Amino acid sequence: MSPEAAVPTEPRLKATYREDVAPALLTEFGYSNPMQTPKPTKVVLNIGIGEALDDRNALDAALGDLTVIAGQKPVVQRAKKSISNFKLREGMQVGLTVTLRGQRMWDFLDRLINLTLPRVRDFHGISRRSFDGRGNYSLGFREQIAFPEIDYNSIDRLRGLQVTVVTSAKSDTEGLRMLEMLGMPFERVEEA
Repeated sequence: MSPEAAVPTEPRLKATYREDVAPALLTEFGYSNPMQTPKPTKVVLNIGIGEALDDRNALDAALGDLTVIAGQKPVVQRAKKSISNFKLREGMQVGLTVTLRGQRMWDFLDRLINLTLPRVRDFHGISRRSFDGRGNYSLGFREQIAFPEIDYNSIDRLRGLQVTVVTSAKSDTEGLRMLEMLGMPFERVEEA
């Protein structure tokens, strides 16, 4: 094995951030220190599985789908309280969560921006209002088949999926600008 093959390559989106986005944000917002520039810190993927109460195979199918999408095994979330109206007992499996950091985060963001979002039906851009006030962005998918990793013939049913991009930005405007510069396709602002 050659020494060149052992060196991991830097993700394409991370190189774009380091070379283009970070210097532009530094001058645009007038930061005194380069470490103040906002950057993505992690991506969290969630699937709620309400049908797992009735169907035992639903959890396994969703686990397989989320594993393929994220590239790592999800953590099973359990109910914290019992709610009799929903036939829910404390400790029952109700969802799946995956947290991506480092190279997997950058690779997932690259696939999300360049492959997944353009595949969504009737896509006109993602909402600019889905920020939480601290620069973090959440986005929901109605169907997991928007992701190119999922084979349509192998799924048992369509499930929703939530993606949250957690950033180090201090405000929504900083987070929005950073994601725009990374290539996130936000909806156009109508000119007044």
